Amino acid sequence: MSLEPTTVRPDAIAEQLRASIIAQQDAPGSAVTESAVAVRFGVARPTARLAIERLVSEGILRREPHQAARVPVLGPDDIRDLFEARAIIESAAVAALRSVPVDARHSGDSAADDIAFHRALVAGQPNQRLTRMHDLLLGEIELCIGQVHAEQLLSATDVADQHQRILDAVIAGDAEGAARLAREHIELARDALLERTSRG
Repeated sequence: MSLEPTTVRPDAIAEQLRASIIAQQDAPGSAVTESAVAVRFGVARPTARLAIERLVSEGILRREPHQAARVPVLGPDDIRDLFEARAIIESAAVAALRSVPVDARHSGDSAADDIAFHRALVAGQPNQRLTRMHDLLLGEIELCIGQVHAEQLLSATDVADQHQRILDAVIAGDAEGAARLAREHIELARDALLERTSRG
């Protein structure tokens, strides 16, 4: 017999767990077990298992064979590789935009807002393969953006200003400028994370 209401779905638990991980409430390296998730959210273990599996598939969690899932610890090489891939994809995406996507027009100052802004920029351009490539990296991107915000590695005001400059370049039809600004914006976040990592 299920211990949970039939309305509780694994996707809902996964989203709550994702938000907690992005906010650094579940620290990098910490284990995320089925039993702990079941107790934490008041659900049955099969529901907890499905929620964890979803986040593993998205890169928000990692799991080695016969071990509990863990929040990834991204080292310097991981960060460099991820942000280089991001810069390539996102600069190409903004260069291809012909107008500002609706979902990118109202950028707040939270990690969720930041993530939504970048997703909207990529999703708003016409090359769906580019969007799918970005989606493959999105879990790790979310982890990094979450850390930047949780530890205030960059000023929220500066981030918002950089977002607006990218949008202004898109509005002006300056594809080259938009691509350059997107790359610079991503590189600033990369450098902040690398500096934080070097401090241990």
